[in-house]
Amino acid sequence: MTTAVLGAGMVGRAIALDLATNFEVTSFDIHTQHLQLLQQKNPSIKTQQADLQKHSQYAAMLAPFDLVVCAVPGFMGFATLRQVILCGKNVVDISFFPEDAHHLDHLAKEHNVTAIVDCGVAPGMSNLILGRYNEEMEVSNFEAYVGGLPKIRTKPFEYKAPFSPVDVIQEYIRPARLKENGNIVIKPALSDCELMEFEQVGTLEAFNTDGLRSLLFNFPAIPNMKEKTMRYPGHAALITQLKEIGFFNEDPINVHGANISPLQFASALLLIQWKLGETEKELTVMRVLVDGHIGNQFQRIEYNLLDTFDETSQTSSMARTTGYTCTAAVHLLNNKMFTHKGVFPPELIGKDKGCFDFVLQYLKEHGVYWVKS
Repeated sequence: MTTAVLGAGMVGRAIALDLATNFEVTSFDIHTQHLQLLQQKNPSIKTQQADLQKHSQYAAMLAPFDLVVCAVPGFMGFATLRQVILCGKNVVDISFFPEDAHHLDHLAKEHNVTAIVDCGVAPGMSNLILGRYNEEMEVSNFEAYVGGLPKIRTKPFEYKAPFSPVDVIQEYIRPARLKENGNIVIKPALSDCELMEFEQVGTLEAFNTDGLRSLLFNFPAIPNMKEKTMRYPGHAALITQLKEIGFFNEDPINVHGANISPLQFASALLLIQWKLGETEKELTVMRVLVDGHIGNQFQRIEYNLLDTFDETSQTSSMARTTGYTCTAAVHLLNNKMFTHKGVFPPELIGKDKGCFDFVLQYLKEHGVYWVKS
């Protein structure tokens, strides 16, 4: 199978390297340094410099490929996915765009395309887990907690971004949607901060972010759902102060005759502050809770993940946990284990026990261990 990977950032490179063990892979990115890093690790992967925001080139560019992976920044994601669908290509997407992917469902069916979206770690694995256990029990509560963190804590932020800092900032400013007592409620991002303890990691703070996405609408009978992002304690208060001062405002302000967007200025500064080095040690920690009943019997399903930078492959934990979930889905499509046409978030894949078990086994074989307790 020939596969195109759109985006060669840290996660996109991990995806391309993994897929290249089984398939013929070509990686596309506007940044030559990203493509050079990829070729240094595996010269068999073909690379092509391309401005992926120029949609007129997609038909010719993607014509040779059987399947496409979208690993572009979130602000490009929806338009990129739409173009891939228009080209009639099955696709797995991890770009975490703010738009509702379901709006492309009719287009995907019209073009006979299977599009698996939000197929990373969170959203991604959290969706998959809920989709599986919603088939087995009457779920009353769902909680997901996730954090990608540097091992070495450096003031003031004690944080490094394993993907685009622009996408991280969007998580901090986009209002968070939760489900409480059967109602969708909207709260500010970074709100309801609480401390949690994790073995081998220590104390982390968890706060609201808008990560539930399709879960809010695909499981209307579940009365309580929330997802929280985790950081080292103190991070949320610092980011909240920046928000309140106005650093994340989009409207330009005049500074000595020049119109400058505070958000663009802050993004440029944080790109430097939050840049994760290629070999910098970091970790991904996650907990997923599903509460409910089987008959009259209460059940709590808990999955935990702790993954760290892989010394052998020199791959970050966030690239591994996100990227290998995505490549597992690529194998589902190649093996024809999932053949429905349309747009599918992972919870609709996880409904199928065979697909769910395949993804967990694939991750285990790649050293990513989800522990059920």
